[in-house]
Amino acid sequence: MLLNHRYRFLYIHIAKTGGTSVRSVLNKLRWRDPMYYLMLPCHKLSNFSGHTTGTKFPRHCGAITAKEMLPDAFFNQLFKFAFVRNPWDLQVSSYHHIQREKPALLKGINNFNEFITYKFDPQRPYIFHFDIATKLQSDHLIDLYGNIIVDYIGRYETLNEDFNAIGKRCGIKTLSLPHKRKANNRQADYRHYYNDDSLEAVARHYQRDIELLNYQFE
Repeated sequence: MLLNHRYRFLYIHIAKTGGTSVRSVLNKLRWRDPMYYLMLPCHKLSNFSGHTTGTKFPRHCGAITAKEMLPDAFFNQLFKFAFVRNPWDLQVSSYHHIQREKPALLKGINNFNEFITYKFDPQRPYIFHFDIATKLQSDHLIDLYGNIIVDYIGRYETLNEDFNAIGKRCGIKTLSLPHKRKANNRQADYRHYYNDDSLEAVARHYQRDIELLNYQFE
């Protein structure tokens, strides 16, 4: 999550939705924000203390975290936005990310469909340590009552266009959005990775995202 006082925006970073690219642009704006020079030592102190001071938002926390921690008047005036992604495509991205960054987690897993089977095995009591992208995207967008509390939901599928729209809304000069952490060995069409069982497993786990965000396996 990124908060900018000068441009009055709050970016909610959902994993595997182009967030590394978005952050690489938005991070440059911190130095134009006078409040950041107060926030910076607080961030350093938070890191030093193991985040026990509660002075820094976690990278992938939901909008509800900011709503609960910030004064209502200040939270309400912020332009709050996030990006979402087709849940089936997101799983392919997550699979290649783990292959690249944490291959030891895939020991004994031979292909994508085995990855999905293992990831959503109901016998595994805790799964987020394996893949943070298991969390529902909609959980980042809602309050305690299930109401959407962000102002703009961009889509990974139209990342550049939506990011430009956000920049105009916040009064930020249009900047080029790089493509970070691109997987070089993945197939372009995510549908080629799935069999019937893995397709259904993702549909079942992400049912609320699929309905709320209007995604299909297509």
